[in-house]
Amino acid sequence: MEVILKEDVATLGSRGDVVKVAEGYGRNFLLPRRLAIEASAGNKKVIEQMKAASVRRSAKEKAQAEELSKQFEGLAVSFQRKSGENDQLFGSVTSGDIADALGKKSFNIDRRMIQLHEPLKTLGEFTIPVKLHKEVTAHLKVVIEKDAAG
Repeated sequence: MEVILKEDVATLGSRGDVVKVAEGYGRNFLLPRRLAIEASAGNKKVIEQMKAASVRRSAKEKAQAEELSKQFEGLAVSFQRKSGENDQLFGSVTSGDIADALGKKSFNIDRRMIQLHEPLKTLGEFTIPVKLHKEVTAHLKVVIEKDAAG
């Protein structure tokens, strides 16, 4: 089955691409979630308009992401956590925790943008990449300190 992607899908392609997918994947996942439309003759004409709009939207999103990236320079978020021997934390600091801390500093960042492969479980300073756009990645400094009570 051929479909035209209406949104970026990580494993398939970008907005406006015509891709071949399995019948079930297209009919049961992509179409109901409005991530794609069937690639018919009429829809292929619409794709040109979608691509033009997509290029404009992507350029605008990239400019906003670059502006936000400049604001991330020198920014650090810090956490105080209880820790045991060898500076191991009781618990961890996750991408959700980092997103909440950024939210308190008036940065509205989705936790999925924070490229943290596994939760931070030790004290120290870490540099975490934040993917603001598919072409723009900022780096955020995360500091985890020992809680005075711990």
